[in-house]
Amino acid sequence: SCLWTGNISSYCIKFGMNTSKSETVKDHPLKPSRRSMPCLAQSQTHPQSLSKHSSFLQPNRVQPQPRPQPLSAGTSTATFAVRLFIFLIAIFSVFFFYLLQTDAMASSGLFFKDGKKRIDYILVYKKSSPQVEKRSTFEKNLRAEGLMLEREPAVTNSDIMFVKIHCPWETLCKYAERMNIRMPFRKKCYYTDWRSKTMGRLRNMRELKSWLPRNPMKLDKEALPDLEETDCYTAPFSRARIHHFTINNKDSFFSNSTRSRIVHHMLQRTKYEDGKSKMGINRLLNNGTYEAAFPPHEGSHKSRHPIKTHGAQNHRHLLYERWARWGMWYKYQPLDLIRRYFGEKIGLYFAWLGWYTGMLIPAALVGLFVFLYGLFTMDSSQVSKEICEANETIMCPMCERNCTLQKLNESCIYAKVTHLFDNGGTVFFAIFMAIWATVFLEFWKRRRAVLTYDWDLIDWEDEEEELRPQFEAKYSQVERVNPITGKPEPFQPFPDKLSRLMVSVSGIFFMISLVLTAVFAVVVYRLVAMEQFASFKWYFIKKYWQFATSGTGVCINFMIIMSLNVVYEKVAYLLTDLEHPRTESEWENSFALKMFLFQFVNLNIIFANLHLKENFGCLIDLCLQMGVIMVLKQMWNNFMELGYPLLQNWWSRRKMKRGGQLMEHKISLPQWEKDWNLQPMNLHGLMDEYLEMVLQFGFTTIFVAAFPLAPLLALLNNIIEIRLDAYKFVTQWRRPMPARATDIGIWYGILEGIGVLAVITNAFVIAITSDYIPRFVYAYKYGPCTDQGYRQEKCLKGYVNSSLSVFDLSELGMGYSGYCRYRDYRAPPWSSTPYEFTLQFWHVLAARLAFIIVFEHLVFGIKSFIAYLIPDMPKDLCDRMRREKYLVQEMMYEAELEHLQKERKKNGKQYHHEWP
Repeated sequence: SCLWTGNISSYCIKFGMNTSKSETVKDHPLKPSRRSMPCLAQSQTHPQSLSKHSSFLQPNRVQPQPRPQPLSAGTSTATFAVRLFIFLIAIFSVFFFYLLQTDAMASSGLFFKDGKKRIDYILVYKKSSPQVEKRSTFEKNLRAEGLMLEREPAVTNSDIMFVKIHCPWETLCKYAERMNIRMPFRKKCYYTDWRSKTMGRLRNMRELKSWLPRNPMKLDKEALPDLEETDCYTAPFSRARIHHFTINNKDSFFSNSTRSRIVHHMLQRTKYEDGKSKMGINRLLNNGTYEAAFPPHEGSHKSRHPIKTHGAQNHRHLLYERWARWGMWYKYQPLDLIRRYFGEKIGLYFAWLGWYTGMLIPAALVGLFVFLYGLFTMDSSQVSKEICEANETIMCPMCERNCTLQKLNESCIYAKVTHLFDNGGTVFFAIFMAIWATVFLEFWKRRRAVLTYDWDLIDWEDEEEELRPQFEAKYSQVERVNPITGKPEPFQPFPDKLSRLMVSVSGIFFMISLVLTAVFAVVVYRLVAMEQFASFKWYFIKKYWQFATSGTGVCINFMIIMSLNVVYEKVAYLLTDLEHPRTESEWENSFALKMFLFQFVNLNIIFANLHLKENFGCLIDLCLQMGVIMVLKQMWNNFMELGYPLLQNWWSRRKMKRGGQLMEHKISLPQWEKDWNLQPMNLHGLMDEYLEMVLQFGFTTIFVAAFPLAPLLALLNNIIEIRLDAYKFVTQWRRPMPARATDIGIWYGILEGIGVLAVITNAFVIAITSDYIPRFVYAYKYGPCTDQGYRQEKCLKGYVNSSLSVFDLSELGMGYSGYCRYRDYRAPPWSSTPYEFTLQFWHVLAARLAFIIVFEHLVFGIKSFIAYLIPDMPKDLCDRMRREKYLVQEMMYEAELEHLQKERKKNGKQYHHEWP
């Protein structure tokens, strides 16, 4: 079986050992998975088209050459002289070209000046930096660890110096063994019984599918030949058993991301001064010794030649053409290539984002159907008809001074728009979305399990993280033995930890109270604005004062939200630093949780906004707030994610052009300097990306009963978000360090909490905010269909009059006489108990409370049952993992035995078939 090396050709893997006896045993084969990374590490790390143009930069590559044939006796002297002359000219031309282009070749961004040593990492410092001694000691220790360093000044800035780092083969092997990096050692060739029996049937189905049109959402393997499915068994790398592993080329055995990860591991653990805590590139970046540290991109993301005819220049170019371009918005994401280039942590983010976006499709369709149902039944709604036909019903004024009496039919349009989002499909959609959230999370568990298996992360565990410098500086006087490493390290006493946690919690509650204060301010504004709009001189505003009040309130609420978000980030930083977390991951989790709580409360407190009792319902007000905030916030986030880096990079290029160096001398910038001019990845890593999507998930599920179009807006936004993030990672940001991860971290627990909160919130939205329960009670208890069963809209005849109470205008003292109507269930002024709650009010209240209890228990029961039915890991994957674990042990045993037998035979010793 072969591995594709680029867009042109492929080569077959040659195993580093002979076929063992276990391979000849008649065993049923196991279905290969898509664990392509370890095997693909054996292939060239760059597509063939790049190697074709710069093969002289890679002398270690073995190129097949034809055998030289001896000159026959009939070969003429002239022919030989011509050939010799042409050969000398070619040698001279190559030598002359090499002299002219030495710098250009070395500046490709991938090699040292000699064109042989691959660049695995870049350090950047300023010559004017005073930290010369620390930098010198650090680099000397890096060389002592086995790394090779080469300095080169910047082209556009005389104060900037780049340090290129190369990790030789011996050092790679040593640290790959220390880090337990799994590498391939044998091609998979086993299948299970049931798989082998069904292969014939599947073959017929594949032939049938070949005649059907190609699915645009499926991964295009012809466009991405580097991702051809290949399978290898992997095991932790060991220098003692290096003969087990398939090594065709030492330069490409470890992939670029693996090499960068090994170098980053070394940079974090190399000392720059004597002392326990005087080590690590992170501390050197914090104290200004170095300006930046990053792995280089694999060349440019663009090419003069089309990719269809000339192939991809590198993996970055391939990612741009097949993933990051906006024209690929409907295409499948090449997750294996994303993982190979950016690491598993970023690969899992895009896998989760793609899975979330795909799961939004059914939710968006159902929400659209609910909205269309409301649209088509808007004119036939009995409630809307009665409101629009109420020409003689006088509504009480909404304020005491400037408001005038209005007829009920003046709110006809408002009632029809309310029916769009408040109709019979609301309850069904709320239940559907609660179940959808559970299905989404449960199937994501299965998807994550498959990915961790495909990416060889099943047995991977987080390494013991180094302590944060701030933690060490604070608690350096108190030490305790680490139970994992067995070494003494700084320790935070429990009373100190508890007191700091209490201060942090108090800060969180203070910020939440600040949000409530802002909400109260908006309520006061609405009270004042309502009176002003109701008495406005412009008739259009006066007629639609409800929309004017709600619209301006939403805009003010949005400005408050965006302003408070800036304050929240600074407060979250302060509180998290005050806690002094032990490691970087603990700091990130604590900071992420605070940011989520702040922004979640800030965005969703609109539900607690005390909506005014307009003529009919306040669900439309909540719907309007959700729609405006979702659209405006997503537009702002997209600008900050892409527009701001684009402006910054444009300004950097403009400053370089002002210098005139590039234009005058026509110098091509090396890749590492191009990367230096790009923007670094966000300080919080993927936290901002996850936070944006998790908050959107909350909007989509928590208030979906008020806004059925929320999943559709989220779907449209995420289709753009995937390509926007892809474009940003590939073209606008420096290449981040390829980090490993097995899941999405703390965000999964937050998503589960949102799913539970969504059930409770939707129950209250339907019961309290919606008109569904009052209409239901009237239809079955007070309407014309009492004791006859619900018969569509005619059972609501008279509902509007039943839901309006009577008020004596003479009691206002404004010169009015007669009676007006207002929405409530109170006794009329001529009754024995005027303005007291009627029996219908208590029936509606009891129905609201009963609905909340029944809805919550029903939905939680369905959610739990679905979660029980869906296992976290597919059964065939469990069988495959157990089978492969057994086979790996067997093959490792036989491979070692076979190797020792060869060694004994080579040395002329007796050998036996036993484990030594």
